[in-house]
Amino acid sequence: MKPHLLKVPTNPSHSFSVRQDRIPNVNNSWHYHPEVELIRFHKGSGTQFVGDHIKRFEPGDVVLVGSNLPHYWRYDDGCFREGQQESPFATVVHFTENFWGDRFLNLPENKPLKTVLEKARRGILLRGDLRARVMDLMEKLHQAEGPYRILGLVECLMAVATARPEQVVVLSSLGFQYNFPESENERINIIYDYTFRHFRQKIALEEIASVAGLVPNSFCRYFKSRTGKTYSQFLQEIRVGYACKLLIDNNLSIKQLCYESGFNSFTCFHKYFKAITGKSPQNYQKAYAEKPV
Repeated sequence: MKPHLLKVPTNPSHSFSVRQDRIPNVNNSWHYHPEVELIRFHKGSGTQFVGDHIKRFEPGDVVLVGSNLPHYWRYDDGCFREGQQESPFATVVHFTENFWGDRFLNLPENKPLKTVLEKARRGILLRGDLRARVMDLMEKLHQAEGPYRILGLVECLMAVATARPEQVVVLSSLGFQYNFPESENERINIIYDYTFRHFRQKIALEEIASVAGLVPNSFCRYFKSRTGKTYSQFLQEIRVGYACKLLIDNNLSIKQLCYESGFNSFTCFHKYFKAITGKSPQNYQKAYAEKPV
């Protein structure tokens, strides 16, 4: 899978970028960049792609994405409706691994920083107390000037480097590969876009293969080689992610949202939901309801 290269804007007076995106459309497409990205979501929810990992994201999530790791956050359609009070809002930090000089990360004292940046090349989701601490540090970093900006960034990274294992969730698999020709970018984005527009309906293999301009057998090989998973697995993950949103919204019964998410069998829905999230739909909903604000 080859995403497009995103050019991250820089300010001549700063060595790295810290900004707040009120309408973060730049993150709403499949892309990569040499800069490491640390992002905190204040408002807006949707589907998160980091390498070959797919999950729901929601306000309060904090993610560290390493250099050149493809990613994007596809916001729910409702986030962009006119007059929507909960329009997307995120704090985003971008920095190159060597903005502080080529030797900095090789200093013995900075081994923890180098290690966490290497781990971030698979994407890291922050949990628990670590997430809360980094959220506070990012707020201070956004306000900081001069050397305090650099110190603030080091504090954020050191918080991750010294966190307990259960507070750090590595996202993308070790085997994820994305070194493919740029010409394939359009085809994979067409597949993604079509899937998001039609996942609530049945999508036949012949149908999606035709959208990609391939015969079914070639499409299966193509998609698996680019994403590390079958199209069926990808489609089920999208459907389960949408079901998670509906469970959180709590406006439909579990049986209703099963069919609303594109599943035509409650048994299959329950099976895939538990396989992907680790919980039954009922337990997922209960766990979210008990989640501290």
